[in-house]
Amino acid sequence: MPDYLSFLAPFETRIIRLALATRELVFEEAPDSLELIYDAYNAVSTGYGFTGRPSECFIHIAVYANWVNLGFHRGSELEDPEGLLQGTGRWIRHIRIAEAGDLEKPEVRRFIKAAAARAKRPELCSIKAGPKAKSVVRAIYARKRRPTKKA
Repeated sequence: MPDYLSFLAPFETRIIRLALATRELVFEEAPDSLELIYDAYNAVSTGYGFTGRPSECFIHIAVYANWVNLGFHRGSELEDPEGLLQGTGRWIRHIRIAEAGDLEKPEVRRFIKAAAARAKRPELCSIKAGPKAKSVVRAIYARKRRPTKKA
């Protein structure tokens, strides 16, 4: 996690707290998931899955200057009677986390559980075992667009 914290350092404290709280919620609902960390151009993002393969992640967190997105890789297939999921793409849907209270909605946990239940797991596929590490830095982009901290 030290790498993840250093990637988040340019963000305001409020955004860092939202990112860490969102991450904690994912690990509470999917404690055996593996975290793939990307320090990308316009966001710090993490993908969560059980096999260690980026293509088999079931959820992701993208940290932006003013909010955090909690994304669901097959979100278009999740039941959403309240209409909380945002996005119009074929597969991915997300929930914008702009304040701590957004994570307290019971539907957020329900979506995480539902996405995790549908995810590929090593015992359900041909991969014998995923990586041993809980968090793995997958990419660090040389160029970044990051916010500047306000004093």
